[in-house]
Amino acid sequence: MAWYDYGFRPYVSVAEKKANAARELAKLTKRTRRAPEPVLVTHRRRQITTTFWGTAWCRNLERYSDFANRLPRGRTYVRNGSVVDLAIAKGKVHAYVAGSELYTVQIEIAPMAKARWRKVVGRCTGRIGSLVGLLRGELSADVLTVLSDAKDGLFPEPKEIALKCSCPDWAGVCKHVAAVLYGVGTRLDEKPELFFILRQVDQTELLASATSGAVSRSRTSGAKRLASDKLADVFGIDIVDEPSAARRASPASRAGTSVAPRRRKG
Repeated sequence: MAWYDYGFRPYVSVAEKKANAARELAKLTKRTRRAPEPVLVTHRRRQITTTFWGTAWCRNLERYSDFANRLPRGRTYVRNGSVVDLAIAKGKVHAYVAGSELYTVQIEIAPMAKARWRKVVGRCTGRIGSLVGLLRGELSADVLTVLSDAKDGLFPEPKEIALKCSCPDWAGVCKHVAAVLYGVGTRLDEKPELFFILRQVDQTELLASATSGAVSRSRTSGAKRLASDKLADVFGIDIVDEPSAARRASPASRAGTSVAPRRRKG
């Protein structure tokens, strides 16, 4: 009796899947003239991601029951290099995953609501020192809490995410989609600026506002890093304390005038 009489596909090793995928991807590359961008997890840690943006992306998905029960299926796939191509654009992720065949995964993320974005910007105004610090996740605990808040933060909710895979699995989050979702986190480790492209917002708006003016870069230059275990509830990464408040200027300096020194008596 053949394998198809039982409704199961024959076993195909990971090496064979990747080899088949490479051949199919080469054909696609010739047509699209775009070099593939595979997702490579090179470190041997338990976590797939290592930075704030990558880790926050994955943790955000894992906290929703719609994803939490299915996401673990994709961890092995992304670790063994099965996500052979992943591209991030405005509100879209397009990827190819090596399975029994080369499967196409498409993820669409709704644009971030303007009111929600303005609220995030307002709560962060004057509290982010530089674009470099923002992209590295070198922020205070309060700012990280604002950015990663499930309801009012930057990361999408399930209702904002549309998933599609060319595989025959009926589940909305099949193992190929799950692998790509984790792959997005890994890609954000490398290029955190892609997060803002995906969410269709301008990260520079977090640095200043019309009311407060430009934010001084010196706010983070002398900041002290905290141990990750002290803020494990904020994704367990190195975080920078809020800088001490600047000394208030004297009334004379605020007015732009000088005060003559007092004369000594006698």
